[in-house]
Amino acid sequence: MRVVWMKEFGGPEVLVPGEAPDPVAGDGQVVVEVAFVNTTFVETQLRAGGPGPFRPELPVVPGNGVGGVISTVGAGVDPDLSGQRVVTSTGGSGGYAERVAVAASAVFPVPDGLALDAAVALLADGRTATALVHATSVRPGDRVLVEAAAGGVGGLLVQLAKAAGAVVVGAAGGPAKVAQVLGADVVVDYLAPDWTSSAGEVDVVFDGVGGEIGTAAFGLLRRGGRMASYGLAGGSWSEVSEVDASARGVTLVRSLGGAEDLRTFTKSALAEAAEGRLVPVIGQRFPLEKASDAHAAMESRTTVGKTLLVP
Repeated sequence: MRVVWMKEFGGPEVLVPGEAPDPVAGDGQVVVEVAFVNTTFVETQLRAGGPGPFRPELPVVPGNGVGGVISTVGAGVDPDLSGQRVVTSTGGSGGYAERVAVAASAVFPVPDGLALDAAVALLADGRTATALVHATSVRPGDRVLVEAAAGGVGGLLVQLAKAAGAVVVGAAGGPAKVAQVLGADVVVDYLAPDWTSSAGEVDVVFDGVGGEIGTAAFGLLRRGGRMASYGLAGGSWSEVSEVDASARGVTLVRSLGGAEDLRTFTKSALAEAAEGRLVPVIGQRFPLEKASDAHAAMESRTTVGKTLLVP
């Protein structure tokens, strides 16, 4: 089968199309014929070889989320699963491929009425956004700041916070990204020197950028506010300590729940999308063999919403 290999750390060019043996469904497993592959900004950082506990062993086929149709089932698996549309995580690698073998317990059926590409776009981002809104207890009347609001998670956070009755400030970097922020009550450009004045005080911060942007956003929180940091697109985590937060009466949300909680949030996101209440933005698609181009686009900050690979 066709895959994308990463045999060294470096720029997007280290993602090289190649071949790998077809996977076989072992006991308790299914094989999924992949129609769409999820990509995340974190994968670009892992590819570059940045430090961290998730640095992969090389060589590796990257990718941690796919959607498609189950073609074969292994021993001990309900044969009726064959032919079902599903989305699934792959356990951290192996997703940039035409087929994957995963535990049957890891798949999520795609609800009727929800397109498979939309389901893949929601697999990681929908779960994360739903968990973040739950963990920060967004309430009617809250003023909520969403960083990277034109991104995959950010765009969903805007929708979920609005549905919870909040007033949403969407922040994005640069005029082009600002123009792509949908549904927010106020939109600000966090690359502008006075962006915090334009944003104003808030009750909740969803920090998907980190670095100086996230640290500045922390300064906007009112007493009793909540801040959840879930990404470091800016290259580093926000410099916010528990001591500083406690002194200002701010809660820093560190956990989004356990494995079962995250499964529940995934199912919730898929169900909401099937009912039309949660709509992911798929900004760009690349052929599987052009995974390097997808990574280059994400790193250049020219992408909007979710970027998918198509085998």
